[in-house]
Amino acid sequence: MLFKLSLKNIRKSIKDYAIYFFTLILGVAIFYVFNAIDSQTVMLKATKNTTEIIKLMTNMLSGVSVFVSVILGFLIIYASRFLIKRRNKEFGIYLTLGMSKRKISLILFFETLFIGAISLAIGLGLGAVLSQAMSVLVANMFEADMTNFHFIFSKAACIKTLIYFGIMYLLVMIFNTIIVSKCKLIDLINASRKTEKVKLKNTFVCVLIFILAAGTLGYAYYLVTAGFAKLDTVNKIFIPIVLGGVSTFFVFWSLSGLLLKIFMSFKRLYYKGLNSFTLRQVSSKINTMVFSMTIICLMLFVTICVSSSALSIKESMTKNLNDLAPVDVQLTKIIFDKEDEVSNEHVRKDFALSVEETMEKNGFSLKDNLKDMVAFNIYKTKELTLGNSLKDNFDEVSEKYKYLRYDAEEKIMRISDYNKVAKLYGNKTYTLKDNEYMVIADFDSMIRVRNISLKSGQTITLNNKSYSPKYDSCQDGFVEISSNHVNDGIILVPDNSIDGVRVSHKVVIGNYNASSKEDKIKMGEKVKKITNDIWDNTSLISVNNKSDIAESSIGLGALVTFIGLYLGIIFLVSSAAILALKELSESTDNKERYRMLRKLGADEKMINKALFRQIAIFFMFPLLVAIIHSYFGIKFCVNFLETFGKAGLLPSIIMTSIFLIVIYGGYFLITYYCSKNIIREKR
Repeated sequence: MLFKLSLKNIRKSIKDYAIYFFTLILGVAIFYVFNAIDSQTVMLKATKNTTEIIKLMTNMLSGVSVFVSVILGFLIIYASRFLIKRRNKEFGIYLTLGMSKRKISLILFFETLFIGAISLAIGLGLGAVLSQAMSVLVANMFEADMTNFHFIFSKAACIKTLIYFGIMYLLVMIFNTIIVSKCKLIDLINASRKTEKVKLKNTFVCVLIFILAAGTLGYAYYLVTAGFAKLDTVNKIFIPIVLGGVSTFFVFWSLSGLLLKIFMSFKRLYYKGLNSFTLRQVSSKINTMVFSMTIICLMLFVTICVSSSALSIKESMTKNLNDLAPVDVQLTKIIFDKEDEVSNEHVRKDFALSVEETMEKNGFSLKDNLKDMVAFNIYKTKELTLGNSLKDNFDEVSEKYKYLRYDAEEKIMRISDYNKVAKLYGNKTYTLKDNEYMVIADFDSMIRVRNISLKSGQTITLNNKSYSPKYDSCQDGFVEISSNHVNDGIILVPDNSIDGVRVSHKVVIGNYNASSKEDKIKMGEKVKKITNDIWDNTSLISVNNKSDIAESSIGLGALVTFIGLYLGIIFLVSSAAILALKELSESTDNKERYRMLRKLGADEKMINKALFRQIAIFFMFPLLVAIIHSYFGIKFCVNFLETFGKAGLLPSIIMTSIFLIVIYGGYFLITYYCSKNIIREKR
């Protein structure tokens, strides 16, 4: 009998369960998709390095899944509270008719079992379909061969999903049993007549708290933007995070006591239509869930920042690969200043040889295997350090940027050498007079540091001769091939100005003399093997292949993107679901109030309009604060991620906005239609 009653209850309340079903199915599908990546990549033909990167990515996603399961577990328990509250009167009738609490618990057990089985079945089915699209995305990211592509269902991901969600549903069953065991008949019968007690807050206190919270929040914004240089240690980074979280709570707390009074001062607006009813409902809800609003706001903030930054990194690294690695290979030979820094006699003797001679000696001819080859040197001297190049501006810069190594020797290049490199890369070339120097860089933080000195016209001294800056700012440029903007500054000087200055690096760049991508990769592997074998034995020479840069950058981009999307979507779903369930619970409690509005003459159109506005304000309030936080949060992320560049930031923000509109907006619409169904007067 209890079994049949449970099935009947589910069929009868299917509309009320819409949000619950939607959340469970979405949670199961997302969980399966991100845990099935490992199985999907089995069918892709990828290089050994790419396969290792994918394996690392799946291992990290597996770890993130534990955190995600905890979030979903709390969400499901929260949702079950709504369902129990929705049926308090029904359970009261069961008790009145003589049914024991144990049997009511069994009814809930069967219902949870059915709902869990249905959501798992539909969610796994949806996840299996979506995971095929994920396979295409993974293949495109890693430029893998998909000739063997076929539909695949991941047993491992399925089993993992069943285990994790099985544990969640078990916890829900235990939670429901505890709730039912503590219920009293009188409370269940009169549940619909009870309202949450709202304590009125002192207006002066609310205004004072709001001003203090807003000021603290403003200071946190300052620290992550204009005052970023003050966050020079890891511990200090947590200061704006803590300040932002605490001040957000007090902003919501103070506004919950002020909003209604502010609106009441605009009498025409307040007394127009059902605005007074709508605004009181919104104020009451915000007043009773300040902590929840804070958590939701912060989760939305994390979603926007993490998703935007993750997608931006992927786009930036793809663009950087084409711009910052324009040749196939770079060979760099390190030359130490003192002979006693190297104990190996063969390495000390090898310092006199060029890169070409070193490779030729080890069986690889650069002239035969490279085309468009350019050789150049990088120089260093203790006479010219970062601190020395700043001179008169040292105190100002060191006070603002305390974490820099001011005793580090500057990298110096002949202007003719740089122009040869720039011509090969397709970059701008320059000319210098005998008494001029210039700085090329592409790392934003160091550009800001160096521009302070350049704008003041600071001279440098080299070989007892002074040189003045040709430009009052750094010029964009680089020498080392990479996937990121890592050039913190190279000083270019006239060719004759560095006679006798120590050579610190001998470098050769060029393209492999091969037509196909596969042949270039094989040649790169051969060069890598040679340099690994001779490193610290006969020479200190290293290789940087474009193919290796591509694989590592694509791998890092994919790793950040998938983890960012995984957490972003889960946080977004959780935030929207909590708001939706709270609103549905309120609609259930307020059925009597809407019935009273009808008796006072309000028609269905007015009531539905008031309900729509009420839900819209409720959903938009934490989102609006989260968007304000995100504006400064993304600027904070850009400071950290500036080596990746800023390409793709706008498209990533647009993509994140689409996710917000689809998921958050979807929950909003479902909530509105379900709430409208709950308050509709039955005829």
